[in-house]
Amino acid sequence: MTDYIRKRVVVTGVGAITPIGNTPSEYWEGLISGRNGIDYITHFDASSHDCRIAGEVKNFDPHEHLERKEVKRMDRFSQFGVSAAKQALADANLVINELNAEQIGVIIGSGVGGIKVLEDQQTVYLNRGPDRCSPFMIPMMIANMAAGLTAIHTGAKGPNNCTVTACAAGSNAIGDAFRLIQGGYAQAMICGGCEAAITPLSVAGFAACKALSFRNDDPTHACRPFDRDRDGFVMGEGAGILILEELQHALSRGARIYGEIIGYAMTCDAYHMTSPVPGGEGAARAIQLALKDAGITPEQVTYINAHGTSTPANDSNETKAIKTALGDHAYKVAVSSTKSMTGHLLGGSGGIEAVATVLAIANEKIPPTINLENPDAECDLDYVPHTSRAQKIEVALSNSFGFGGHNVTLVFKKY
Repeated sequence: MTDYIRKRVVVTGVGAITPIGNTPSEYWEGLISGRNGIDYITHFDASSHDCRIAGEVKNFDPHEHLERKEVKRMDRFSQFGVSAAKQALADANLVINELNAEQIGVIIGSGVGGIKVLEDQQTVYLNRGPDRCSPFMIPMMIANMAAGLTAIHTGAKGPNNCTVTACAAGSNAIGDAFRLIQGGYAQAMICGGCEAAITPLSVAGFAACKALSFRNDDPTHACRPFDRDRDGFVMGEGAGILILEELQHALSRGARIYGEIIGYAMTCDAYHMTSPVPGGEGAARAIQLALKDAGITPEQVTYINAHGTSTPANDSNETKAIKTALGDHAYKVAVSSTKSMTGHLLGGSGGIEAVATVLAIANEKIPPTINLENPDAECDLDYVPHTSRAQKIEVALSNSFGFGGHNVTLVFKKY
């Protein structure tokens, strides 16, 4: 795509359902105040599990957004995705009608999809036989259904897709939506990620591959990105959605603009199923390519919302990647991991973290990294520990990395 035909793309609406707030304003207030959303698992009896903690969404009532019959036919991850999409459309004051429906699309990523309904129906199958399985099992389970149902509930008839790139899925969804608008294939896109994988089998599986924190005696301090004593990530759930619009389309209807998205890149480590390549080479290339795509220099970057999972491998390698990509300027950039408060939403993480990044630019305030008490010697950047920081942000990056070696960087700037 040559530069002269690229359309400018802005963010005009946000939606968020998270472990620290079920609206964008609640989520932002939670981030800035350093609220911790991690506690003991209540969705199921986790007493026999090695990991018994998670960042659960609290007090979420899907009936506030959906009819009772619809709720029964949706897995929790789709309930989150559709509800956050409705929030974002309302925030953008964007009405979808027969005149614009074909120019508005949806891309919502999910790493796991409807694992809760899969586990429940497996139990039905084993205990009561195949004839008793729900006819809604498959449409409730498949990962693309959050995107499909969002289109059904909003009337968006444009491009529709689902990215399934593990923990990079939400960021890939936003980046791909950005590309569609840039290229003139849509005027607006509903995009982001959602996940609801705090289930017995899912938690057991991640624990078995030693990815999770086992700090069960101290859940509020379990997620500690860049800290010397980190021991794994804490699973979260929820959804984060952006409304992206072509700039002239947004201006023509008088839309409020949170910020502009100007760059996107994705790479692969081609190294290991679950571990990042030592030194963060793939992540560094994603950052460098995203900056090149945006047409900016490392010195213009003010803030990075890090992937920052609180795993031993990620945090040190992401730090190295940032230093490789930004050079000496890496030490002048504010970096924070909002996962320290929300936990890791897997495919939904890129969605809520893009929302956090855009709100940081709009509000000129950087969310903190909480629980950073004993910095790792290999993690020597400015991670905005403990408390938020008032700071004007011209350019911000949002990083997401996923199992399989997926690396994604998004670049946002002040409009």
